[in-house]
Amino acid sequence: MVSNKEIAKVIKSAASLMEVHGANAFKTRAYSSAVFNIEKSEEALGGKSSDELQELGFSKSMAEKIVEISGTGSFADFDKLLEETPEGVVKMLEIKGIGGKKIATIWKELEIETIEALEKACRENKVQALKGFGAKTEQTILEQIQFLEENKGKLYYAEAEPLAQSFVEYLQQAGFSLVEASGEVRRKMEIVETLQWVVATDDFSKLKNELVNIPDWEYHEKDSGPNVWRGEITDLGMPVEVKIAKEQDFAKTLLLNSCDGKHLSLVGEKGKILSEIVRTTSQSSEEAYYEVAGLPFFPPEMRDGFFERELLQNGGVPELVKMEDLKGILHNHSTYSDGKHTLEEMARHCKELGYDYLGITDHSKSAFYANGLNEDRIRQQHAEIDELNKQLAPFKIFKGIESDILNDGSLDYSDDVLASFDFIIASIHSNLKMDKKKATDRLLKAIANPYTTMLGHPTGRLLLKREGYPIDHKMVIDACAEHNVMIEINAHPWRLDLDWRWVRYALSKGVMISVNPDAHEMEGYQYMRFGLLVGRKAGLTKEMTLNAMSTEEVAKRFAEKNNKQ
Repeated sequence: MVSNKEIAKVIKSAASLMEVHGANAFKTRAYSSAVFNIEKSEEALGGKSSDELQELGFSKSMAEKIVEISGTGSFADFDKLLEETPEGVVKMLEIKGIGGKKIATIWKELEIETIEALEKACRENKVQALKGFGAKTEQTILEQIQFLEENKGKLYYAEAEPLAQSFVEYLQQAGFSLVEASGEVRRKMEIVETLQWVVATDDFSKLKNELVNIPDWEYHEKDSGPNVWRGEITDLGMPVEVKIAKEQDFAKTLLLNSCDGKHLSLVGEKGKILSEIVRTTSQSSEEAYYEVAGLPFFPPEMRDGFFERELLQNGGVPELVKMEDLKGILHNHSTYSDGKHTLEEMARHCKELGYDYLGITDHSKSAFYANGLNEDRIRQQHAEIDELNKQLAPFKIFKGIESDILNDGSLDYSDDVLASFDFIIASIHSNLKMDKKKATDRLLKAIANPYTTMLGHPTGRLLLKREGYPIDHKMVIDACAEHNVMIEINAHPWRLDLDWRWVRYALSKGVMISVNPDAHEMEGYQYMRFGLLVGRKAGLTKEMTLNAMSTEEVAKRFAEKNNKQ
């Protein structure tokens, strides 16, 4: 059955195309409003009748469109818009920084119908001459085109992992018992450029027959060899690589294909180099190769060649934080702002998952686009939290807010309102086009605010969609250390921000990390795992993870930060 998310995506795309074609603004807004209601709906809309949908508040016209999408994946008006729009113009909607109206101007006035032609026009300064554009907009378009091109054929880890696992299970069912994902998936990289596996078999022809019969897989014979099969998942443009090993060499091949070259050059006791040990000896497991090399075992996610030598100089590989260590979830949204589920539903589900506490952090009043909370609604929410805490005890809901960092770095509530919360996550959501100094100064002022408990998604990046604003990471992290401000790893697969490469520096400065899902619905709690994985890449331990602490310990931390003890 088609999901609410899929239904909303189709209607949102239709609204964008309507804007391109200059449709009635009221009608376009009605589509956008429907998207909001679909995304927030607690009921599955797919399969419902028009009458049932109208009872839920949808207009007759929109209800009929939802029914049509449920049956066919599209609807007639959208199909007509697609037929009337060149494919390249539809692709332009993926470019951040320009909406339907600007795309319409580019299409009609410059007669541009492909992204390639748009890039050429930008380089020739033709776009900036259009009314309402200018040099900055033209440069933004050009940067976004380049960003999209560079990221073509790449996947979020959250997308790549199930693909990799499904292939493992497929081959195991076909009789290949030793199969494991390798490469970027095994190292838990946030973005995966190539899907790789290692398979143990003496029958390459049998394996090849299985591979060529996989739907949507294309064999690249000239790039392959006696011990490697290379190809592409055609509908994704994703390269695939299968390394073949004899059973006795499975651990060796898996290790060699799960490490960065710098990691393999690590030197253990008595001057033994890991790569030499792996290539010149035969061991039954990866752990055994490390042992023979005189090195501690590094889990796959820590084999990137970034921090290994530093760790060896400072006592070895730490015991990394695990999912079972996490006791609470501290960045979440409810229907009070732009969440899908009510505060009570978010709390009860969190408790059902075995957590001890929830931090509710709906959007603040400056986030009008996300139904941010004014002072009256804050008091209403706090009263509900007090009541739920009585009902759900010993489970606890902490009163939080995701307060917008304004242009000048201030937070968007007065001190007395900020003081009413248990904790404050300070985040930037607007005016993202900043140079490094502006972005850094803005963050530094927010961090220095005595009410800021935690810094949210520090760079505002959306992986594969937009680059984050540039910041001086060291200055920002140093400021967090000075002001006792924690930093989140925003665990949403599109963010994973703070980047793990800087989490290590934060840990070295004694900055506590919180793994936060930024959940806007109950299902969003599952993102915790992705944040945990990138934290582990940086050597994140239980002791340095805020939400691995008990309810009492977290309450004490919050109180100390806000001078409430």
